[in-house]
Amino acid sequence: MAEAQTPTPREAFDTLLAGNQRFVGGAPQHPNQDAARRAEVVPSQSPFAVLFGCSDSRLAAEIIFDRGLGDLFVVRTAGHVQGPEVLGSIEYGVSVLGAPLVVVLGHDACGAVAATRSAVEDGAAAGGYVREVIERVTPSVLAARAAGRTRDEDFIAEHIRHTVDLLMERSRVLADAVEAGRVAVVGLSYRLVDGTARVVTARGLDVAADVEQ
Repeated sequence: MAEAQTPTPREAFDTLLAGNQRFVGGAPQHPNQDAARRAEVVPSQSPFAVLFGCSDSRLAAEIIFDRGLGDLFVVRTAGHVQGPEVLGSIEYGVSVLGAPLVVVLGHDACGAVAATRSAVEDGAAAGGYVREVIERVTPSVLAARAAGRTRDEDFIAEHIRHTVDLLMERSRVLADAVEAGRVAVVGLSYRLVDGTARVVTARGLDVAADVEQ
């Protein structure tokens, strides 16, 4: 990917998934991880994607997408819940750094979603600020239950879709960029056992979802 030219949302998406395919296949190339790249990105950064993902330690973005320094602008919170600082960070990646792709990355066996299901179904209470995380995931769990979706992957997919919807609703900067065709927003679900990242939902990009809606 040429540094001098910003990729299209489609090109950025294809680059990201190509890296994931290398990771899944056990043949990572570890691009942009050498001393030359380290020196190259000192003056400025031009990441081709903003990645908003769960903080889970098994979800290291540059590893599972086989990328390197300066490639991804990463924002992570438990359960990929969002507040003003998250929205500001994503808007910075899009409007200041010029990234043409925003990815919401969820995953199976998500502790935040599991804790929220326990709170909703069993009344299990959490202390401290963990309660704030659970409250922000609760609408996703309730929506999945209301739709009759009861499998673990249903709750994960619903939370990813809900996160994408909230980003588009709350950030006028992001919504305008998607409407103008400059940016796409894609929700991906990562599977721990095999390392695959599957499409759940997409805005501004014609790509089929790989999981049931």
